[in-house]
Amino acid sequence: MTFGEKLFKLRKERGLSQEALAEKLNTSRQAVSKWENGQGYPETEKLLMIGNIFDVSMDYLLKSPSETNNDKESGYYVSKETAEGYILSVRKSAKYLSLGLFFIALAFIPYFIFKQDPSIYLIPTIIFATIGIGAFSSTSFFEEEKYKVLKQEPLLFDEKHLQELNVRYENIKRKYNIYMILGFGLFVVGFLPIGLERKSIIPTSFLTPYYPVCIGLIAIGIYIYTYMFNVLDAYKLLAKNEIYINRFGFKFRKKFRKKFDDF
Repeated sequence: MTFGEKLFKLRKERGLSQEALAEKLNTSRQAVSKWENGQGYPETEKLLMIGNIFDVSMDYLLKSPSETNNDKESGYYVSKETAEGYILSVRKSAKYLSLGLFFIALAFIPYFIFKQDPSIYLIPTIIFATIGIGAFSSTSFFEEEKYKVLKQEPLLFDEKHLQELNVRYENIKRKYNIYMILGFGLFVVGFLPIGLERKSIIPTSFLTPYYPVCIGLIAIGIYIYTYMFNVLDAYKLLAKNEIYINRFGFKFRKKFRKKFDDF
């Protein structure tokens, strides 16, 4: 990409008009338009200001397409601010998704505690289920429209930023994998006694009083695993984008969108 193309993508990504960017740079809209159309370059002071506004290096702004492999590829440029905003957005949506599944699982507990009297267990079951469905449904509100493109296109990064993302991903992967194993383990521990009872390996009368505890373990396991998986996947999308875009699901969605657009 040329400097003008990079400036245009950075400005659009931030949601700034040419007038708004010109005001931040203490220059005219016509000057910004000329830079984006390849009719000139800003002076050094303005270049530094552009780098600070969009959180990119001078190396990224000025290097020519022949000096970098990334610029030879087509893709969506992701600034540091966009990457951090996306991670924060995923954390919020993952929290509510996990809480939704957690409360939906808990909705089964009142039945096993008060199953002799439907009039008692029905109300808390409905309350838990309503909270769970509400939290689950609210995840769509936290998935901001501007971040959806990150799952639809190959991503380009400033080299230094990409290195930082890789280090963060490797550090968080070790930590989150442990939590995911813990969450999966709690799910198995909670589900196993129920499965053994269903297969008549263990007498029903022995396990029935412990069903609420088993379901509680399942709910906690689902919460931990779901939250950690979604956040880790977001980091992987950014730091290991070349792996992500080679997934079957990514290729299928991209092919489907192309056919839809052509239609």
